[in-house]
Amino acid sequence: MAAKKQSYEENIAQIDEILEKLESEKLSLDDSISEYEKAIKLIKDSEKLLEAGEGKVMKVLEKNGKVQMEEFE
Repeated sequence: MAAKKQSYEENIAQIDEILEKLESEKLSLDDSISEYEKAIKLIKDSEKLLEAGEGKVMKVLEKNGKVQMEEFE
């Protein structure tokens, strides 16, 4: 059975937990590296979720004729 995809919020919560572990300095080097790798995967998954969400928002805006692109500084 495939694992359930986590939501963006669940990913962020898990990344926060990993950061707390890493900042506690109680992990071995191998465990720290393993936790770091998990965090990187969660960050990449979160980026994909944000991109998918942005695409959905753009489709809705385009459908309603309200597309205005703005540059952010």
